[in-house]
Amino acid sequence: MLDQELARQIRLHPIQAVARQKLGIAETELVTFGETKAKLVSKRDLSHANNGGGKLVLVTGVSPTPAGEGKTTTTVGLLDALNLTGVKASACLREPSLGPSFGMKGGAHGGGRAQVAPMEDINLHFTGDIHAVTSAHNLLASLIDNHLYWGNELDLDSNRITWRRVVDLNDRALREINVRVRRRLRRDSGFDITAASEIMAVLCLAEDLQDLQRRLGHIVVGEASSGSLVTAAELGAGSALGVLLKDAIAPNLVQTLEHNPVLVHGGPFANIAHGCNSLRATRMALALSDVVVTEAGFGADLGAEKFLNIKCRQSGLKPDAIVVVSTVRAMKMHGGVAADQLQIENRAAVERGSINLVRHIENVRKYGYEPVVSINRFDADTDAEVQALVRITEELGCVAVVGTHWRDGGPGGIEVAKAVMASIEQAPERPNWLYQDDEPLATKIESVAREVYRAEGVDFLGESREDLQRFESLGFAKLPVCIAKTQYSFSGDPMLLGAASGHRLTVREVQLKAGAGFVVAICGNIMTMPGLPRNPAAVDFTLSPTGEIGGLF
Repeated sequence: MLDQELARQIRLHPIQAVARQKLGIAETELVTFGETKAKLVSKRDLSHANNGGGKLVLVTGVSPTPAGEGKTTTTVGLLDALNLTGVKASACLREPSLGPSFGMKGGAHGGGRAQVAPMEDINLHFTGDIHAVTSAHNLLASLIDNHLYWGNELDLDSNRITWRRVVDLNDRALREINVRVRRRLRRDSGFDITAASEIMAVLCLAEDLQDLQRRLGHIVVGEASSGSLVTAAELGAGSALGVLLKDAIAPNLVQTLEHNPVLVHGGPFANIAHGCNSLRATRMALALSDVVVTEAGFGADLGAEKFLNIKCRQSGLKPDAIVVVSTVRAMKMHGGVAADQLQIENRAAVERGSINLVRHIENVRKYGYEPVVSINRFDADTDAEVQALVRITEELGCVAVVGTHWRDGGPGGIEVAKAVMASIEQAPERPNWLYQDDEPLATKIESVAREVYRAEGVDFLGESREDLQRFESLGFAKLPVCIAKTQYSFSGDPMLLGAASGHRLTVREVQLKAGAGFVVAICGNIMTMPGLPRNPAAVDFTLSPTGEIGGLF
């Protein structure tokens, strides 16, 4: 049965009931969007969350493949299983972008019996948060060009404006544009996808409205002719951007097919940005639940690294357990099996490809955590293949648990839940950082490349190294780094699967994200505006005469 058909067989509970029964939230703390969606507008003090509050479980995974690993499916299955075992648990996830929904990936947020609902709403317009980010970002862009038009009092160098425009779709034709400010003033610019917007990162890292306003004002839009940085605050834009985001900062509440609470909020990309749901949602969930399950985008080399080195460093949060999701079919692909051959038993390929899982386990251990490996089992997996993956994991001294939550929902994740609860008891007091705040920015990039990607070194192209030194001289030396690279490989080459080592990471450009509070290193051929594949998911969408959407997932 298709995921979409299965989901439609489940009658969702009124969201007010989920909030009251599962989280102790009163109706006065909700703003509802129909019967099954709401924003949490609680005024509760969240300052203690994860310091005497709930326990935080991070779900990450192996390097993604076209076969799909089911990281979100595992997050949802684990949440449902925890609640079945009597643990008061909730989950925190990102909002899907329209770009991937209509592009290569299609709809997100679980599958089988481990889904978040209402799936169609979540994957499309939802409560309008991403649209609010798009509007705020483009308002700032229009204010920049308007400032140039009316005389340019700040002496902003039109050739050194770094603020582009965004749209929440994959549209490669907009990667580069030429803007006509007035008859004799044109400048080059372009579009990024909204999930790559610094405003999206700001929204997801802001503690509250005051912090949101502060961060928005610190956004650097370009440079003056003198070389000094020009910020959104200097353009007088900070308050207007905050106005557009004042409702978007409130987390969204939905439910699983088993009626457990999920906070879906914020959507920064995991290769271009830091790939985690909002800090507000995480703190809210921790204040209301005993255990909170969250995830970070793509594999542990991107999502978990950024969750720890960016989100946790900035907020003081820490995970109490880390789960690494793997599948038989992902290991087959890393072992050299083509997508159309995955249904054929191939234990040797599983064993070859498991070097990818081994590398991720080694990396998680560097942060001081002993991960739980959750093997997300699908119907085509054979016992021999699954046991091969279990054996390899256990030979590393790691806990390996097979989950059937895709097929069975919460009951299929009970053993995973038990392993996670046992792991929580062994959590370190704080993560081991891969680099220190006072190290040079280039050294921080090199540390991630060497320790996580196993690169031989980093090549800084063009003026990227000089730009890093300039950021340091301007007072941004202590910021963490956010490395934007392909999600498919430990290297910068998406075709180099398995566990690449000895390669060199190429940094072609660096960007200062002063509002978000990190420096981005753009590597290889990564794009901040993805393109559509030859056969986009959009062409499979249908709409019935009664308004039912088909083909989304």
